[in-house]
Amino acid sequence: MTPAQLHDRVARALRKSEALEAAYETTTVGQLVSMRARTHGSITAVDIFERGERATYSEMDRLSNRHARALRKFGVRKGDRVGVMMPNRIEWSILWFAFAKLGAVMVPIDMHYTPREVEHIISDTQAKFAIVDESAWPVFGAMSPWPQELAKDQVILVGQPSDGAAITLHRSLKDVDDSPVDEDVRPGDLLAIQFTSGTTGFPKGCMLTHDYWGVGAYVAANLCPYKRFLSWASSSYISWPFILLSSYRQGGTLYVAQQMNASQLLDWVKNFQIEWCALPRLVAEAAYEPPASLKQVWQYDGWSAETVHRYHEEFGVRSTYTFGMTEIGTGTQMPPDVPEMNEAGSVGIRSLFRELRLVNDDGSPTPVGEVGELWVRGRGMFSGYWNKPDANADCFEGEWFKTGDLLRHDELGFYWFVGRRKDVIRRSVENIAASEVEAIIREIPEIADVAAVPIPDEKWGEEVKIYVELRKGLTPADVNVERILEHARARLALFKIPRYVGFVQTLPRTVTSNKVLKRELMAISDPLSDTYDAEEKSWR
Repeated sequence: MTPAQLHDRVARALRKSEALEAAYETTTVGQLVSMRARTHGSITAVDIFERGERATYSEMDRLSNRHARALRKFGVRKGDRVGVMMPNRIEWSILWFAFAKLGAVMVPIDMHYTPREVEHIISDTQAKFAIVDESAWPVFGAMSPWPQELAKDQVILVGQPSDGAAITLHRSLKDVDDSPVDEDVRPGDLLAIQFTSGTTGFPKGCMLTHDYWGVGAYVAANLCPYKRFLSWASSSYISWPFILLSSYRQGGTLYVAQQMNASQLLDWVKNFQIEWCALPRLVAEAAYEPPASLKQVWQYDGWSAETVHRYHEEFGVRSTYTFGMTEIGTGTQMPPDVPEMNEAGSVGIRSLFRELRLVNDDGSPTPVGEVGELWVRGRGMFSGYWNKPDANADCFEGEWFKTGDLLRHDELGFYWFVGRRKDVIRRSVENIAASEVEAIIREIPEIADVAAVPIPDEKWGEEVKIYVELRKGLTPADVNVERILEHARARLALFKIPRYVGFVQTLPRTVTSNKVLKRELMAISDPLSDTYDAEEKSWR
């Protein structure tokens, strides 16, 4: 493709974006659910196939009405925060839609979290209610101290109570009808507080409005205009509801797995005639040929240019990797008729409703071809971090959100992701705040300081390694490494626990501020040398 042809295609894509932005009709999530029930009532909306749970658009509308009425009867009112801790089951999407109609705010909680992490989220959001799956109750019920705002009789259990005391969701639905709920819910109202790891230790809650979800679903539906979707992400992850609403926008069917299973993923695609899904790199590279129904995949775990080219040229499957984050939703898009840029590793051009800017450390614009921090503004972004005024002041410059991510761009407006300025480790789909891991490890009396850094990993993308500096006079022989790991296991979610542990006499630091120079630790030629591998239970 010549430069002139590429320029014309980018210009055409941007004109299309402008037309789509002008055509968008503002809606709330509850309105979308009810509208789709009228237009596609008999079509299956959600199929949790491994659990044998499914519902049509009409059923989802009626069930969410009924659950909203039951929640109102239970005492939930508009604006109330409700913690929700459950696996991928049909009740999650029904309850989310019920919150949308009632004006309540869902606070998703990761099923892998420890009691300490659950308590932080419940207390931080001052949640007055919680809905907990029976499989999550042992962790949820072990919170200590118990959050002040959450009375124990305000917890609803999904499933069978272990002690017979807690009220169950099934019981709360008795004597409740499924007529529409009369509540004044507007696009600017809060619908979810989604926690995401940052640089300040504990995860921060992103405030997401109905307009955030409405705009995001509209964008996703235009980037992925299909009818049969597959999701294997946990319901607590931001991608799950995005895929759900994208399917809803088009009257499609979302098939939901309990978790990613590399050996079964392509069988699911074949059996359910899936058109779109996220496809991990290892599965893509191992597949001789994907099922014929597949039209587009999201490049999960970072594909090679060769794999991107093979899927496009040999299989006719479009694969994309765009830039996005919880705070901004979708930031970039890849025009469908420029596969060369996809293979070149670009994350695309600006997405719908988004303005992008690269900025140097001094706040000046970054020249074309050079690396700068990405700032983003536009409609339908998050409304800031819940109860974090200092973080909001640091992360915003007027309407511009400072992503903390480093990118470069060319003269046509294509962007390339370079790295993260934020101290975050990306393990699979999870963002791990290095500072949170470090804070937990520092609780051990023998440890003077610790630094958590990412280690490249073929399976997970990145793994967590900690460099431990002991107090003066102590040696590694004085501190059992398994004791360090047991301390972490009791206080951190499984995916945050360091896999690798190394000891250093002194962590490298700056002369002026005494800050740890992690770039020096990450530049070590053999980062696994003299390192304990928690998975192998041995030293390397």
